[in-house]
Amino acid sequence: MVEHLTHRVTKALVNALHLPMDNSSRIVMMSDCHRGDGSSADNFYGNLNIYTTALQWYEKTGYTYIELGDGDELWACKIFANITNANAKVFDILSKFYQQGRLYMIYGNHDIVKRERNWARRFYYDYLVRFNDKHKLLFPNIELHESIVLDYGNTGHSILLLHGHQVDCLNSAFWRLARFLVRYLWHPLETWGVKNPMSPVNSPSKKGVLESYLSDWSVRHNQMLIAGHTHRTAFPKVGEPLYFNDGCCVYPEFITALEICGGQIGLVKWSYDTTENGLLFVNREILKEPVKLSDYFAVGSVCMEGNTKRAASNKTVLFFRKTGRMGGKQI
Repeated sequence: MVEHLTHRVTKALVNALHLPMDNSSRIVMMSDCHRGDGSSADNFYGNLNIYTTALQWYEKTGYTYIELGDGDELWACKIFANITNANAKVFDILSKFYQQGRLYMIYGNHDIVKRERNWARRFYYDYLVRFNDKHKLLFPNIELHESIVLDYGNTGHSILLLHGHQVDCLNSAFWRLARFLVRYLWHPLETWGVKNPMSPVNSPSKKGVLESYLSDWSVRHNQMLIAGHTHRTAFPKVGEPLYFNDGCCVYPEFITALEICGGQIGLVKWSYDTTENGLLFVNREILKEPVKLSDYFAVGSVCMEGNTKRAASNKTVLFFRKTGRMGGKQI
């Protein structure tokens, strides 16, 4: 079973869109926004202003925004127009990223329907503005992906980006059942304070299992991997398995993100704070100091017991590179 689940990650690596990056690149990765309809059961809405402020900062400072899945809550919300209207300012900023060629989106389990051929054309190319009943361009001709590989200059090293639900059987192979249960059982019960026990978000033990699958895969393939899905951040030390997690945007009163800038990767938190005069503002806090990517790649992955594992040969890595799709400009 484990091999079958992790095979989905290998397949995602093979079929990934490849994007070039170097030490001049600025990239921010967020996931699990679960943008909803603004109702009382919308877990994102409380962080809307924090997220909007963070997006504005990244847009103005020249970052490329890569969303690692579950950006939109399409299990609990059946009508996508309700999501766009509840988050109009957010989509305006994301549209600016897209117009500048600095937006890439990966789908997760809660927005897995985005992999359908016509979904983006129907819902993402443009949307209907409720107050004037006019269509507004959003992301015309956008392509949505299961995975992306960032090729790090001419070093021969790369970073695989995906959501992480691939190793979660219920949320991948049986996602239609999971969606039914969320939409018609757990989402209504959430309004009464009942949490979904099947979600990895509410189960520390399940989080640990999924994280071990992804971590072990990164070791076997000696491949840096960045995911979401579990809503729990992961930032390894140099020499540990190269599994990172950007956390989520539905924590109570804060959001987290991974940043790549100047050839380094770091973990940040955005949250409300106050000045000495009691003025409220949104603060960017460094949770994990940036570490050079070259330091991670120089050491590679080791298993938690301390034994180095190099499961993928150089020929295997070359196979992945040749079969992956190339696209995009330098980011």
